[in-house]
Amino acid sequence: MSFQVLGLDDRILKAIRDAGYTEPTPIQSAAVPQIIAGHDVIGIAQTGTGKTAAFTLPVLTKLCAKAPDASRRRTRVLIVAPTRELVVQIEENVCAYAKHLPALRIAKVFGGVGERPQMDALRAGADIVIATPGRLLDLMGRGCADFSALEVLILDEADRMLDMGFVPDIRRIVKALPKQRQTLLFSATLSNEIEGLTREFLHTPKKVEIGRRSNPAETVTQMIYEVRKEDKVSLLAHLLRDSSMDMVLVFTRTKHGADKVAKRLARDGVTSAALHANRSQNQRLKALADFKSGKVRVLVATDIASRGIDVDGISHVVNFDFPPHVEDYVHRIGRTGRANAVGDAISFVSRDDYGALRSLEKFIGRGIVRKSADGFVPDPAGPDDERPVRPQQRQQRGQGQQTSGGQQQRGQGSRGGQSQRPTNRSAGPPPRPQQSASSVTPARPQEEEPQGWRRPTQGRRQRRR
Repeated sequence: MSFQVLGLDDRILKAIRDAGYTEPTPIQSAAVPQIIAGHDVIGIAQTGTGKTAAFTLPVLTKLCAKAPDASRRRTRVLIVAPTRELVVQIEENVCAYAKHLPALRIAKVFGGVGERPQMDALRAGADIVIATPGRLLDLMGRGCADFSALEVLILDEADRMLDMGFVPDIRRIVKALPKQRQTLLFSATLSNEIEGLTREFLHTPKKVEIGRRSNPAETVTQMIYEVRKEDKVSLLAHLLRDSSMDMVLVFTRTKHGADKVAKRLARDGVTSAALHANRSQNQRLKALADFKSGKVRVLVATDIASRGIDVDGISHVVNFDFPPHVEDYVHRIGRTGRANAVGDAISFVSRDDYGALRSLEKFIGRGIVRKSADGFVPDPAGPDDERPVRPQQRQQRGQGQQTSGGQQQRGQGSRGGQSQRPTNRSAGPPPRPQQSASSVTPARPQEEEPQGWRRPTQGRRQRRR
């Protein structure tokens, strides 16, 4: 099948040829005619299969069929996406396919940058607005946006917006839009929650689903390395000695973990950058641009920041921290093996990850190949973030320090007057003491510390002399 049979405008077909594309992907072949016909559409397909073009191409064709009112230009298409990076990616696609369309105005709206240019762009009138939910709601509350003439609403990466807690914001946005509109929802997965949203926002939609739900890409070779937590960074550095790992995306659970891995790789001479929510917008865009251009070999990212990473040629994806949910695993490894290309997905698995690994293998219906790293020797010094033990502490560890009255000082030595053996440093770090269920602090999801949070200082600050 060729793009010519999909009913696209000739100027858009010319832009497609300029971009070097000759045949549509399955999701494009199935979704484009339904969207041009005016139906609400649910599009489900794996990452890297061309979902963005599947809604961009027909929506641009619909805009071509009706000239905008030059006297009062109002927004006709609203695209909502979960992250800044995805907004930028969508804008790049829209601009590429609309290059031969006259006077089409596009505005992008997201946080992390100044509001004034975005407010001016909305007030001046934009045919297409591409936005993240939070900043869009903010500017709508200030009266900057006019959606009274909106024709099409597109919710992209709906599964991730659900995971990130954006559904209440989406409901507030949709409530302010005209009821007579076309609504398109695209997602990599179709969970029960997503199906609930489609019943809430879409009217008798046509479902376009390519492949099995949440099925990892068949073009990605998946492998597992079983490794202790404290040896992960050393193993990653060892694997990167392989020159075939020339464009590597590494996923960590936390922002601190991303920074730590990037710094360690830089010390080993591997060009790397970190991408997470605590980086400024300019830092995030620069990291992504350097990764795309090849200036940076390894990009270390958290799940939240990684949405919208649309980079061709990623050779390897490394799950430095194994994802707890199947959907996150599918999304991560889908960053490689895009558009029928081949790629490798490497996952580090520690003892705490065995439950999640079993769930994943049960879902995909097969075991993932276990690999061993030839020539890898774990670092005998222990984990990279282990705090150095002072000589006095090393001497006292396990036996306690006696006071002049023969009593042990609080917090040192063993309890109940019983002594313990001194810890052998060569055997690795000592086991952590057991805690009662009431004393365990639950881990924060995704990012470990909210912005603006500061660890309380102990004691009173000393006045500077």
